[in-house]
Amino acid sequence: MWDTLWVDANLATMVPGGKPYGAIERGAIAAKEGRIVWVGWAADLPKPPDELARDVRRCEGAWISPGLVDCHTHLVFGGNRAREFEMRLGGASYEEIARAGGGVVSTVAATRAASKEDLIASAGARLAGLTREGVTTVEIKSGYGLDLETELKMLEAAKALENGVRVKRTFLGLHALPPEFKDDRAAYVQLVADVMIPAIASEGAADAVDAFCEGIGFTADEVDYVFAAARENGLEVKLHAEQLSNQHGAKLAASYTALSADHLEYLDDAGVAAMAEAGTVAVLLPSAFYFLRESKLPPIDALRRAGVKMAVATDCNPGTSPMTSPLAAMNMACTLFRVTPEEALAGMTREGARALGLQDEIGTLEVGKAADLAIWNIGSPAELSYWLGAPLLRERVFAGIGASA
Repeated sequence: MWDTLWVDANLATMVPGGKPYGAIERGAIAAKEGRIVWVGWAADLPKPPDELARDVRRCEGAWISPGLVDCHTHLVFGGNRAREFEMRLGGASYEEIARAGGGVVSTVAATRAASKEDLIASAGARLAGLTREGVTTVEIKSGYGLDLETELKMLEAAKALENGVRVKRTFLGLHALPPEFKDDRAAYVQLVADVMIPAIASEGAADAVDAFCEGIGFTADEVDYVFAAARENGLEVKLHAEQLSNQHGAKLAASYTALSADHLEYLDDAGVAAMAEAGTVAVLLPSAFYFLRESKLPPIDALRRAGVKMAVATDCNPGTSPMTSPLAAMNMACTLFRVTPEEALAGMTREGARALGLQDEIGTLEVGKAADLAIWNIGSPAELSYWLGAPLLRERVFAGIGASA
């Protein structure tokens, strides 16, 4: 028998090529040993529900989607940067704050001072905000330590959060230049590539390597050096690219067949073409765009025309996106970037999974995939991008095991 069967439900399978949202109305879905074993119209079930599963859940017309995938977050950090928020409202730019010693470096001091237990507790509270809105998989970046000890501490804290949620960990060594290397950036880049990456890889502490390729971050040449080390150590790569200027980072990322290039407000046609050829996912981060009051939009139409897959994520972080609502990120993607509600939900499920290299495991409701589900009290999937602050989640299911919203 199946372990669990959900009936009297509508399914947003997010399988492409058919109806919008891959919809199956009046459907049913079953799980056994944490995997999806049956999905389709309820009328096609081979026997009455009570003869098929030990536990039959009647959903009263609710919609079931894949569990949400937040594929770009910085959940683990010490302190906060509310004061910088006030400074920006007073007219200071993100770059001005960073060059004056604020920004990432200010969070580095707080994170270095925090214990691993403190980091787990504070990140856990932020993670709860994501799971309350249907997230079952989250990517967590390091990058607020900028020394091997603290980066490992952050990555260990991220691993400790893996309870009822899938966590992918990314080492973000090239996030900012630490104060102790302010006069020798080449030495820091070499440290990241030649010491930190091999150590982190040998401990299995990260799944991927990321970098901040930007005028106030690191050059394409520096990123290239670090990405070569990542590949030599068997790690995937991702990149913060073209957020504040065009450093041609997305094209570089694509040359490494990167899982994703993220932000992309200043992405040019050459970058779009390179991403399309490499299959690199474009991760849209509308909350950072909103929070920084940016005006340069990512080239959504060009990405669509080229067939580049688009994910959506919260970018939860202390400086430029202090947000723990995936549904708000979907609304912002629609409102600010003009993606469709279907694209937004695909971006938080199917394409978010692709941006983590997990498209064969999660992201759609298909037989054989993990039984990660979000069950919603809505009348149509478009409502997930429409409401702001509404309690839409009825139940979150991870590996076939449910928990109330």
